[in-house]
This record gives sequence, C-alpha cells and structure tokens, in this order.
Amino acid sequence: MKYLLFFLMTFCLSTITAQTVDSMVIKQVDSLIKVSRTLTGQRNFDKALEVNAAAEKIALEKLGRESAAYGSCAFNRGRVNYLKKDHPEAEIWYLEAKAIREKAIGKEHPDYVWSLNNLALLYKDIGNYQKAEPLYLEAKAISEKTVGKVHPDYAMILNNMAVCYKEMGNYEKAEPPFLEAKAIREKALGKEHRDYAQSLSNLAAMYMEMSNYEKAEPLYLESKAIREKAIGKDHPDYAGSLNNLAILYSDMGNYQKAEPFFLEAKAIWEKALGKEHPEYARSLNNLAILYRTMGNYAKAEPLYLENKAICEKAFGKEHPDYARSLNNLTNLYSIMGNYEKAEPLYLESKAIYEKSFGKEHPDYARSLSNLAHLFKDMGNYEKAEPLYLELSSVNQKLLEKALHHLSESELKKYMNNFATSQSRALSFMHQTAGTKARAICYDNSLFYKGFLLNASNQIKNLAHTDATTTEKFNLLKSYERLLAAQYALPIAERDSGKVADLEEKSNTLEKDLARTVAGFGDAMRQVNWQEVQRNLAAGEAAVEFVHYGFAEIKQNDSTMYAALLLLPEAQQPIFILLFEEKSLDSLLHSKSDRKADYVNSLYTLADRGAIAIEATKKSLYEILWKPLEKELTGIKTIYFSPTGLLHRINLDAIPISETETLADKYQLIELNSTRQLVIPTQVKIANNDAILFGGIQFEQDSILQINEPLLASRSRGELTFKSMDSTLRGGTWNYLAGTEREVNSIEKIMQTSGVNVSLKKGYQATEESFKNIGANNSASPRILHIATHGYFFPDPKSTAQKSSLNGEQESVFKISDHPMLRSGLIMAGGNAAWQGKQTLEGREDGILTAYEISQMNLSNTELVVLSACETGLGDIKGNEGVYGLQRAFKIAGVKYLIMSLWQVPDKQTSLLMTTFYKKWLEAEGPDKGGNKMSIPDAFHAAQKELREIGLDPYQWAGFVLVE
Repeated sequence: MKYLLFFLMTFCLSTITAQTVDSMVIKQVDSLIKVSRTLTGQRNFDKALEVNAAAEKIALEKLGRESAAYGSCAFNRGRVNYLKKDHPEAEIWYLEAKAIREKAIGKEHPDYVWSLNNLALLYKDIGNYQKAEPLYLEAKAISEKTVGKVHPDYAMILNNMAVCYKEMGNYEKAEPPFLEAKAIREKALGKEHRDYAQSLSNLAAMYMEMSNYEKAEPLYLESKAIREKAIGKDHPDYAGSLNNLAILYSDMGNYQKAEPFFLEAKAIWEKALGKEHPEYARSLNNLAILYRTMGNYAKAEPLYLENKAICEKAFGKEHPDYARSLNNLTNLYSIMGNYEKAEPLYLESKAIYEKSFGKEHPDYARSLSNLAHLFKDMGNYEKAEPLYLELSSVNQKLLEKALHHLSESELKKYMNNFATSQSRALSFMHQTAGTKARAICYDNSLFYKGFLLNASNQIKNLAHTDATTTEKFNLLKSYERLLAAQYALPIAERDSGKVADLEEKSNTLEKDLARTVAGFGDAMRQVNWQEVQRNLAAGEAAVEFVHYGFAEIKQNDSTMYAALLLLPEAQQPIFILLFEEKSLDSLLHSKSDRKADYVNSLYTLADRGAIAIEATKKSLYEILWKPLEKELTGIKTIYFSPTGLLHRINLDAIPISETETLADKYQLIELNSTRQLVIPTQVKIANNDAILFGGIQFEQDSILQINEPLLASRSRGELTFKSMDSTLRGGTWNYLAGTEREVNSIEKIMQTSGVNVSLKKGYQATEESFKNIGANNSASPRILHIATHGYFFPDPKSTAQKSSLNGEQESVFKISDHPMLRSGLIMAGGNAAWQGKQTLEGREDGILTAYEISQMNLSNTELVVLSACETGLGDIKGNEGVYGLQRAFKIAGVKYLIMSLWQVPDKQTSLLMTTFYKKWLEAEGPDKGGNKMSIPDAFHAAQKELREIGLDPYQWAGFVLVE
C-alpha cells in the first residue's frame, strides 16, 4: 500500500513537472514572438525573423512540430514575410500554420480563424480571389458559430471579406457585409469607436469607386468626426480621413473644398511623422496633382520638387520611388510646354525603371509612353516613332502576362492603363504618315479589340472542359500570380531561384494545356496584320475601325474615328481619318420623339433642298464611308470590325444614292475583330437540332392581375422603356401573339428542311429550360431562335436614371454596375421578378441576364437569332465593344448571332425571320444549281427582299448579323 501511494505521488509530481515545463516553454516562445512582432512593427524584418527562428527552435525541440506553439511560430513567420512583401514565402508558412492549428487546437479556435483570415488576406493581395473567398467564408462561418453574429471579431471577418469583394469589383457582394460589419460595430462598440470609423471609411471608399459621391461624402465626414474625437486632430489616422475627403472632392471637381483638406492633412503628417516620412511625401504629391489639375502650375512645381528631394534622400537616385517623383514632376513640365526641362527627367526616370524592373514592366511602359508623347508634341517624329513601336510591343507582352493571373474584372481595370498610350499612338498616326506606325496601329487593333472576349473567356471555357484540365488551369493561374508578385519587385529584390522555378512550372503547364486542350493554343496566340492580309482573296478587304482621344496643344480633347484598311496587295495598312464622334452622335441622338423617324432619317440621304441651312447636313455615307471609297476600287467583299458608336449602325443600310445602299455594292461581313480571318470561331456541329422559344407567357400563372396595368403595347415595335413609370416599376411585359405565329412558321420551314425542332411556348419557355441547353456535357443545338422581349438599361452612373432608382428597392438587373446584368431576355413568368414581387420558390425568376448566358456552353451552336427588341444594345466599353447579349452569346461559344439595334415591329420582324430561314435552309431552284445559301448570304438577301417590297429602313435595317 505504501509502495502504491509512493507511485501515485511520484506520478503526480512528474505530471505537474512536465506541465510546468511545457507552460514555461510556451511562455518563452510567446515572449520571443512578441519581440519579433515589435521588430516587425519597426520594419526590422531580418531581425524579426532571427528572433522568430529562435522561438521555432525552442518549440521544435521541446514541444514538437505538431504543437500549437510551433504553429504560432509558423504563423508569425508567415506574417513577417507577408509584411516584407515576400508573398511566396508567406504562403508557405501560413499554410503550415493553418494545418498545424487545425490538428492541434481544432477548427473552432480563434487562432485557426486568424490563420484563415491572414491567408485570405495574402491571396487577396496577390489577386487570387478564387482562393481568398472560400477562406473568408469559412472564417465567417466559424466565427458566427463560436462568438456569434454580434461580436466585433465576426465584424472584422465581414469587413475583410467585403474589402476582398470590393477589390474584385463585385460591389453587389461587397455592400451587404460592409453594412453588416458597420451595424455590429455600432451596437457592440458604439459610434465613437475607431473600428466603427473604419467601417464608415471602407464603405465610403467603395461608394467612391462606384462614383456614388452622394453616399460616400457623409460617411467620410462621420468617420472624420469620430476620429477627431477619439484620437485627436494631431493623429496620422485623422490626417488619413482628411486626405480621403480631399480626394473625394477632387474627383467631384470641387477643388475649393479639396484644397484645405489636403493642406491640413499635410500639416498633420509633417508634425506627427516628420518631413522625411512617406505619408508626408504622399501628401505633397496629392496636393501637387490637385494644383496641376486646377492649372495652378506655380503652386504645383515646388511641391513636386520637395517630393523629389525627399524621395532622393530616402531611397537614393536609383530607386523606383525616386523615378516616380521624377515622372510626376516631368508630367507637369510637359503640360507647361517646358520641354527642355522635361526631356532629361523623362530619360532619367526611364533609365531607372529599366534598371530596376527590366523592359517588361508597367512603369517602364509608362515612361516610354510619356517620352514618346513628349517628342510628338515637340514635333520630333523621328524620335517619337521608335518609342511608340517599342511601347506597343511592351504593352502587348504585359497584357499577355496579365491574362494568365488576373480575373476578368481585374483585366478590365488593368487595360485602362493602356488606353492613354493607345490613344497617343493613334494620335501620332493621325499626324504622321509613317508606315511603321500604320502597321503597329493595325496590330494594336487586332490585339486590343475584344482582347478579354477573344482570350481570357475562351481560355477559361476551354480549360474547364473536365476536372483534370480545370485543376491544371487553376494551378497555372496560381503559378502566374506568384510570378506576378515577384515581377512587381525591383530586380535586386526578386528571389531569382523562385522566379526560375515558377517560370519553368508555368511554361510546362501551359504547353501541356496547349497540347491537350483543343483551341487553347489559338486562344493564346496573337495575330499580326500580315497574317490577316494572307487570308484575303482578290477583291476582298479588311477594315479595323478605331476611335481614340485626340489632343493637340491649345485644343480641347476630341474623340476621333478612323479606319485601318488592309488590301490584298498593299505594302502596309492604310490609315483613313473619318470623323469626330460628335458628328455621328448628333445623327444617333435625333431630336425626333419617334424612334422610326430618327432611324429613317439616319438611313436616308441628307436633305439637299433649296431651303438655306446654317450648316451643311452630312449623311452617314459622307462622314463614314465616302472617305474609304477611293481605296476600294475592285473590292467587292469587306470584312469589318466596328468600334464605339459604330456598334449602333447597320452599314448595309447606309444609302449611296436614292435607290442604292452599301449592301447593293459590297458584301459587308461584320466581325468582332478581323483576327477571326486568321483564327475563326470554331463550332463543331454535333447535330441538326433547333430549339425555338416564342409565344411566351410572362405572368406566373394564367390569371392576369387586374390591378397591374399592362404596358400599352401591341407589338415589339411600340414597346419602349418610356412607357414605364419613372422608377421602371409597375408595368408588365405583355404577351406577344406575333412571336407564336413566328415560331410556328419557322418550325414548319425547319421540319421541311430536315431540322429536328423542339418548340418552347407559353409556360414551357422557362429560364430553367433555357439554362438546361448544353448542360451536363450535352451538345447544344445547331440553331437557337428566341422570340421574346429583350431589355437593356444604360449604366445608372452615367445617366439621369441614377436619380430615379432606389438601390434598396430596385432589382439588380436594373441598377447593377455590371453591364452584363443590365441586359437580358424575359422568359416565362418573368413579370413577377420584374416588378420586384416574390417569385416561385425553387424556380428561376424568368429574367435571363446576359451574364447568366455567358456562363453556358453553346459551343455546338452555329446560329442564335434574338428576335427581340434592342438585343444588340449594351454598354460600349472601349476596345471591348458591347457588353450585353452579343458578348454573352459569343463567350458561350456561338458562331453567328442575329440581333436588333432598335424595336422592330412584330409583323416585319416575323417576315424577315421566315424569309431568312427559307433562303438559308431551303435549296434554291435548279437554275441556281440547287445550292443552299450561307447564313450571311441568306440574311443579306432577306433584308434586301424586304427593302425591295417597299419597307423603309426602320422596318428592315434594325437587325444585324455578327460573326
């Protein structure tokens, strides 16, 4: 018994001793981590890593690799590397910490949530939103379960997740968590807490990005007031609030309000941080930009000079930040016309960027653009031309790289960086006749026009053909994001070993995808003008229409339109200046109240009556086509790619004389880009099926709501959005009897021609039935014909519509910032969702958006006919063309698309469609060899037949065919 008691006492003492030792080790490790964090806060990263290494050694030796203490060491090591901007190294340690903590302390421990949060933050910073989002969602779910939905930690996760969505440009997803985090912090911490002020500031920043200044301003002001009370007017964070407000007012054009805030922020940062701190230098730069924008160059220059001096002292004369200060100062001198001062500074900054980053970096590209534009303004075209040529090459390489690792929304923003340099190159061409410049302008058009459509979306669709390919594609994206983070660093700071390893891995994967995925290589490959020319036969020509901001010294900016014409035997493309945008805009925006009047006016010869007019009224032919005519001798077929407002024009309908249009003289074939002559849209016709939608019932059931007025409309032609009330609510889409007759007639034509037809009418024409097309790896039909209502709402930020829409009440398809949600088709039962009513549970809402269509697989579909109103409309986005249904179906893989530019009356629409299908699907008579027409020939022949029976342009020219 004594022996047993002794054993128990010894066992207890041993256990206590072991626990005490473990506790002491954990305290020692924690203490070292705290020291490391302090050093990190002082930006002494190397020393911080040394101290952390000591903590790691103790944790490993005493507690083991799977201990929570070692997990904390790994987490801190990841954090130090993250703040050091070594993202690849940070990822390794964050992942290890997450794995250890999951096993050692479980998924419901706060430290595990921190691992999720920080790893998500890392992925967000390197642009890997696909990896960041699920981590934030997991952290949110755990926090909700462990601390509840009213806890500040839960609000912190919401806030970080919202920031991620904001940076993705997904404001619809960002706003709810921002608002929820703000509400939690208000209740839990009070309206005088710094975290609540941060919520206000973040929300305001999002509204500012959306150009919703009315919402942003009061939030920024409230955040400023809280910080003033909580931390005082001498604190750097208070200066940050002032700076935010100043930027807001500057963007709004209210420079008088912006200036005092910029000045006060500058004074605070000077006092709190000193004149050598980066924040103080930033305040100088911001204020200088304001003065430069105001035209007060005398005030801007000394601020730029002071900023340059601080950067020179802080970073040295070979650092990129010093180069940026030079560049800002030089931009001012260039605007002032002080070229003698500007030239050497531009050359110096260019040399620094080249040495720091190499020749394939955005900053080097900007320096090339600035220098080329300077020489152009000086009239020194010999020096300017080689710089524009080099700039074109560098920009293309940058976008090719960005294609691999950026999302579509990021690519949109990234491409804005190149808009100025493109305009400058075209303006240079406008002023000179250099053959090299003409060639590079055509190549630029091939590259940039529809870049996102022809590359990023096709690559995504091709890569997602099966699970294995998807995994490879996502891995390639991951490698490229990590590479992008390395490329963003100056050469001296890059990890050459990691760069070489990542480059080898990504190149190997890309070759594997190009070899195994059909079409992947073509989607990646870029095309030049010589390749397009080699695909032109005798009597054919290619035209890339371009538009660009043209600015001359002492002249206001203008948007110009030009044509780059390519002929089979020409030594170079031909540059033809056409018109200023306002000339076309005045024709498109007629004062006529009736759509038909303005269309008929647009497509008829200008009035040449005896009545004197103040200014010559030029027709579409005179401003758009006549300048091309002298170069088109012997040309019959013209492949063209529109740009800007030309997407609103039917070239076939432009009159040459009282009895002749362009369609009588030329075969005009519209393409998204003439690169399609080299790499055509590939459609594998897997069947001879057709699906027809028409005669759709738009109510949820057969009982009409007598208290809901129908839109006063008997045809598609009479339906306009002006018929709705000021909030675009209250009306309903009416039944279109003509569409049922239309699809019934087309069904008979198709059946006679051997096409297998499936008819979707009434309540069967649901959104679900449409989305099932091409699903589960099934082949989409050869033909899709959709006769229904179409809708398009302009960007609410750029129209008067904004003031009449209530964001909290209106449906997303009416007010969204995403243009592909503001364009779509109305399917069965769609009226309920259109009016903002409750839709049937478990069912689609009947509003088929362009975005939803873009996610479908229609790669076996040769033709889509949108027999609906204004289906060719959408937001026009620079070189990317129309963001709407046209883009959606192209992304989905369709080869030919027929769509409308305005509301065409029901009867004439049906006549055009039936005539087209007869000419396409039914063989011609024996005298013509019994051959069927091609889709383009049949479409043009159908429009010509309608014109010949006496219909005016309003009734036949509204539909266009795009390949």
